[in-house]
Amino acid sequence: MKLVAKLILFCLLLVSCNTPRTTFDYDAQTNFDQYKTYQLFPDFRTEMSQLDEKRIISSLDHFMRQENIDLGEEKPDLYVNVYTEKFQEQSNNTLGVGVGSGGGNVGVGVSGGIPLGGPKDYVRFIIDFIDVEKDALVWKAEVEVKFNYNATPDQRQALFDKVFAKALEAYPPQD
Repeated sequence: MKLVAKLILFCLLLVSCNTPRTTFDYDAQTNFDQYKTYQLFPDFRTEMSQLDEKRIISSLDHFMRQENIDLGEEKPDLYVNVYTEKFQEQSNNTLGVGVGSGGGNVGVGVSGGIPLGGPKDYVRFIIDFIDVEKDALVWKAEVEVKFNYNATPDQRQALFDKVFAKALEAYPPQD
């Protein structure tokens, strides 16, 4: 019985993790070693609050520096654009209820599912790297993550750090 309880607890922990879903795309003809400086795209707007936008920029700058790409004051090598799409998904968790009766050679049953919890809030982050000289998109990441609008500022910063760590784990692309 203890083993079953531990297994159920492990499954619940696994399901409750907020692991970002990530996809990447890039121009295979691009030499990514040439990019040493970046600036935010001139029309940079994430569609998040001003406070969250500051946190996003902070996370972006931190992880760009880890890739040895510094914020450039003059003409940068890259423009970086981040925009977001907010959406909701219905919870797939339901509680099944069944009622049945039988007698003789006849059986009758009725069952149904009761949804548990409401819709979950998600945010999709789209991160574009644009070659300034060519004026062309050269790298793109999309990260989807569950978003808690009631999170504290520290929790939001930690989430944005997680998003950009996940987004930039495939940069530069390895062929």
